[in-house]
Amino acid sequence: MSSVVSLSIEATDSAARVGTLRTPHGAVQTPAFMPVATQASVKALTSDEVGVLGAEMVLANTYHLMLRPGAEVMAQLGGLHRFMRWPGPILTDSGGYQIYSLAHRVDVTDEAVTFRSHLDGSRHVLSPERAVAVQEALGADIIMALDHLTPQPSDHAADEAALARTLQWATRCRDAKRRDDQALFGIVQGGLHLDLRERAIRALEEIGFPGYGIGGLSVGESKAEMHRMLAGLHAMLPEQKPRYLMGVGSPEDLLEAIGNGVDLFDCVLPTRLARHGALFVPTGRVNIRKAAFRTQEAPVDPTCDCPTCAHYSAAYLHHLCRSEELLYHRLATLHNLRFVFRLLENARAAIREQRFAEFKERFLKAYTPASEEVRVEQRRKWQARREGGKS
Repeated sequence: MSSVVSLSIEATDSAARVGTLRTPHGAVQTPAFMPVATQASVKALTSDEVGVLGAEMVLANTYHLMLRPGAEVMAQLGGLHRFMRWPGPILTDSGGYQIYSLAHRVDVTDEAVTFRSHLDGSRHVLSPERAVAVQEALGADIIMALDHLTPQPSDHAADEAALARTLQWATRCRDAKRRDDQALFGIVQGGLHLDLRERAIRALEEIGFPGYGIGGLSVGESKAEMHRMLAGLHAMLPEQKPRYLMGVGSPEDLLEAIGNGVDLFDCVLPTRLARHGALFVPTGRVNIRKAAFRTQEAPVDPTCDCPTCAHYSAAYLHHLCRSEELLYHRLATLHNLRFVFRLLENARAAIREQRFAEFKERFLKAYTPASEEVRVEQRRKWQARREGGKS
């Protein structure tokens, strides 16, 4: 099957690879990170600012844009690119993630998903056909098949049932697609069971997709379990087609996935952490609210080339954050996103120069990830915010 989206692999270093993803709205250097513009906006930033930081592609969400402003309004206004003034490629998530994140508001059957809106409680039905129709109205370069992901770890039977539904929906999405200027990617589900993941890949190959999302990771499992799955999936996925790891964005996980041949990433983590006071630096995350930054005249990261570190002290960020000033959200978001883009720029250079393993080892030796306890507590708080209707 020919596709308007294709990947050219230009260099490899073991399983890690560098390439160019070609789309109707331009080329993307891979591996690439897509900032999340859930509601046609990367929170606190303009589209121009996102591009200047290093983004070549962004992600928006079908479920949220279906609720407001609505697919029909979006089509009338010329689609996402025109609406948000973003000239580059866009990928839209199908709404499948919200089956997991809004589970308390969702009823799932083989036919469709019924959501009770987190905005006003109104009832909305999202079938595979509707998911494709909304994404066609949005006009993204890459659209995703509707999928059913389960919290992890889950037992084999639960993941097998969700996979069966995902594959049925994948076929229906393929059959519903009408636009020739978009590429529809299938999504590999199967939980933490490699036999189910392999079954998913073989079935999606038979259906016929130009690219693959790796779903159902970073949804409750340990990092060791995630990394084991990525290592197993590398050998199973078609080599010449793009691989997109959905919803993963911590620096250590990005490098692990790149080392296992992943090409695309998205995650709210860098922007969400920024808004809540956690900033990336070469040694790990720092909490800018802490008293240690109250009088620090130097930038939070002297090695960073972002606009925030170029012009503002850590003491100023500390003050803005503690004072709950809106400017803090902008400055912190600029910094965290630039940290991630620099990381991937350096990773691409290391792959081209056949030194990725050394680059990864050196970075991880200096960088201390958040502890499992911190990750669990963050997930608990964010889930509580979702259930309260907050993003």
